[in-house]
Amino acid sequence: MTTKITSSTLIFLLMTLIGFSQYKIGIFDGETAIGNPKVKGSATFEAKAQTYTLTGAGTNMWFGNDEFQYLWTTIQGDFILRATVKFNGGGSDPHRKTGWIIKNSLDTNSAHVNASTHGDGLTSLQYRKTVGGLTEEMKSNDQSPTIIQLERRGTTYIMSTAKFGEEFTTVELTDINLDNEVYVGLYVCSHNPKVLESATFSNVRIVKPVSEDYTPYRNYIGSNLELMDVETGHRKIIHHSAHSIQAPNWTVDGKKLIYNSKGHLYNYELETNAITPLNTGFAVNNNNDHVLTFDGKLLGISNHNQKDNGSSALYYLPTEGDSLPKMVTKPGVGASYFHGWSPNNKEMLFTGNRNGAYNIFSVNVKSGKEEQLTDLPTLDDGPEYSENGKFIYFNSVRSGTMQLYRMKANGKKQEQLTFDEYNNWFPHVSPDQKWIVFISFPKDINPSEHPFYKHCMLRIMPFKGGEPKVLAHIYGGQGTINVPSWSPDSKRIAFVTNTDNY
Repeated sequence: MTTKITSSTLIFLLMTLIGFSQYKIGIFDGETAIGNPKVKGSATFEAKAQTYTLTGAGTNMWFGNDEFQYLWTTIQGDFILRATVKFNGGGSDPHRKTGWIIKNSLDTNSAHVNASTHGDGLTSLQYRKTVGGLTEEMKSNDQSPTIIQLERRGTTYIMSTAKFGEEFTTVELTDINLDNEVYVGLYVCSHNPKVLESATFSNVRIVKPVSEDYTPYRNYIGSNLELMDVETGHRKIIHHSAHSIQAPNWTVDGKKLIYNSKGHLYNYELETNAITPLNTGFAVNNNNDHVLTFDGKLLGISNHNQKDNGSSALYYLPTEGDSLPKMVTKPGVGASYFHGWSPNNKEMLFTGNRNGAYNIFSVNVKSGKEEQLTDLPTLDDGPEYSENGKFIYFNSVRSGTMQLYRMKANGKKQEQLTFDEYNNWFPHVSPDQKWIVFISFPKDINPSEHPFYKHCMLRIMPFKGGEPKVLAHIYGGQGTINVPSWSPDSKRIAFVTNTDNY
């Protein structure tokens, strides 16, 4: 009997013989003890929870040399690093520290920038400008944060920190000339050469932002499909695509998500991770405004009708089955973007361009008769019924910034719910009617737009109104959470974040 050795097998054997292997811990390429600490550290990755635990010793990270345990990868250009951080145990030294560090090399005296939180709560942006140079720092007003973000934009480095539920406190450092190609990663330093300290990191993200010269709606970067526990803020990436995927709905049986990509809709099976196309017949130019009825039997979509100069129109079809979509809004009346079903499945809510302005309308599914519910020259958008059918929640720019509002189902008694400087979009009511989740865009954008690829927040507020709480700091925007995306038990939400490949 002759055993045939393929070329790929031979290459693998040769690589093994010369000691070549790819060392990966989660998204990181390696683990290194910087500066040769006396006590050996370690790094582990828990794949199911997507958490990292790093244990390390080290005399200090200061003056001209550092000692710490480092979990790293390599990257070029601009990037955003973010993680939720927790020290394990009470600690033996108040100066123990952990966070993100960017280094030119793995040498102990490398130039670097690091975002650190200490055992005593001190939070600072530390840096060494040159090889062997003295370490300097910029202290933050924040104390003992649980979320640490470090961003590079050219020669500017921005540390943003917060406790879960809060907005970021930011420290900015300019004119630091690290290499274009750098090491980035998580670290632990015990500040005691004989002691190991430990920290656990969750929600770990390395994000490559979009290039500054990209063209919206023509150039896209990759997408992460994520699930988040609303109570704890713990997040998991369940799918990554180099395509732009957007707007996940959670089906009422809790078994799958529906999202759109490149004009088509797809099913994502949560148990098996299988992805299959959702048959929408001729409707293959769908945008991210697809919504299930409260009973889950029908799916409403907004499809760009090529017979009406590409204008977006409303359709619906059975969630299961191969029936062709039925058009609801009439051709020639203006663009219509679907957002919500009435509890009895008889009415669809949408934002419509009528008489030169975008306002909120309902339309009877059978007759196609429209009823205008708001009437302003400024943009009203994102309408959605509460499950009891008494209220419609929506967003409006009528105050000068995009804010959340509520009105009765007949359009009466319109009242504002949010009053801050952010641009708040797409209020989604939890199935238990206790909470509203929404996305907050930055203060410096056009309030009538909800662009791709921005620093945004997912926030939550009580169903009847109240102070919003931050659920997640994200890089995303358009397509992140355009549609109702609560799990049926109101404990989790599905959403999309973005990153370029690196």
